[in-house]
Parts: sequence; structure tokens; C-alpha cells
Amino acid sequence: MPFDANTFEVAYHSHVLEHFLKPDAEHFISECFRVLKSGGVLRVAIPDLEQIARNYVKYLEESVNNVPGASEKYNWTMLEMYDQTVRTKGGGDMIEYIKDVKRNNDAFLLERNGNEAKLLIENIRTPKPSESHAAPKRGLMYKIRGKLIHMLLKDEVKALNIGRFRLGGEIHQWMYDRYSLGQLLSKYGFTDIKVVKADESSIPNWNSFGLDVIDGKVRKPDSLFMEAKKA
Repeated sequence: MPFDANTFEVAYHSHVLEHFLKPDAEHFISECFRVLKSGGVLRVAIPDLEQIARNYVKYLEESVNNVPGASEKYNWTMLEMYDQTVRTKGGGDMIEYIKDVKRNNDAFLLERNGNEAKLLIENIRTPKPSESHAAPKRGLMYKIRGKLIHMLLKDEVKALNIGRFRLGGEIHQWMYDRYSLGQLLSKYGFTDIKVVKADESSIPNWNSFGLDVIDGKVRKPDSLFMEAKKA
């Protein structure tokens, strides 16, 4: 980070850590420690692997036992667990799931993903006015060259596009729970490590910032919130 050591009283990041490869995540946490003053607080919000795993087992068992509504909760939980790790296009299969109104699972999506799910549901399902844009004119040689590249390098172009997407920052590179995140924070010198609620913090006037709670609602209910201090 482009900051001097012992500069800040608080460091905060939400749903960032999981987008780093493990070695980069460790370096990032060490940098958070470095730039904090003595007594400074680090607050981290991440997708909670433990929540997802518990939901997986719960809704797997309920689906096997034909509990009404369990199957769609299971399907969404599987997407939470894997889609953001394996996807090769923006939004992945989660977007396709949200588009499908026949799923009849909106209440669970809102319970798990809060306002983020609400906005996606509204934006994806609301018909947008069609816009007419004239396509730029391309010369004959340009078109021929494009077709030749596609014919000769089809697999290579596909691999390049997938690689560019997967290096673009959208996918999850790792997942954490209260134990593994606690171990990571401890490894780089943090103390007083604890799980907190979205509206609970040792940071003065925390809720006035509108970061994890907005208008009385948790912004990302699927989160694990943890805080730690630099001694």
C-alpha cells in the first residue's frame, strides 16, 4: 500500500480478501498491519464459508427428504459455493439463476444477499428500452481477417478470453471462515481477534458510516465480520 507505516487508526475492507490468491492475501493483511497505528483496528467482511457449508448440508438433507422449497435453496447454495470460483464469464450461472422467475426463490436470495440481490433482481428482470446503434462500418479485408483468425485460432481465442476474465478480479480465489481468517490475522501480528455482528464494532460511531449496515439493514447478510487490533 502506498502509505507510511503507523499511519491509520482503522483499516476496513469488505468482500475484497477472497479475490486475492492466498499468497497475495497474506501480503495484503501484512500491509494492513503495517499501515495501522498501535491500537489501530482492522475490520474485515468476507463471504462466510462456514455459513455456506452449513446451508449446503442442511438443504442437501432437506432436498433428499423432499422438504418443500429445499431444492431451490440447495441449488442457490451450490452456486454460492462454486460459481464465483469456477465461472468463465461475468455474473456466471448466478445471473442466469436470478433471471429465471420460475425458480420462485427470491425470499431466500434476499435473505442471503440482501440489497445486492434486490438490485440484481430489479435490474435483470426489468425490460430495458431498446436502443438502436448503427454498427461501425468495417472494410472487406477487416471482415475477412476476423473470420480467418476465428477459424484458425478459435480455441486459442477462447482460452485467451477466459484467461483475461479470470485474471480480471471478479472470481473468488479463496474462501475463509472464522477459524482460517483468525489464523491469518494472528500470523501477521494482530491480537484481540473476534467475530462481530454487522452493527457491532470497537470502531467509534461505526454505524454512522453506513458501510456494513445501511438504513438499518445489513448490506451483505452472507458475510462474516471480524475485527482485530494492532498492539
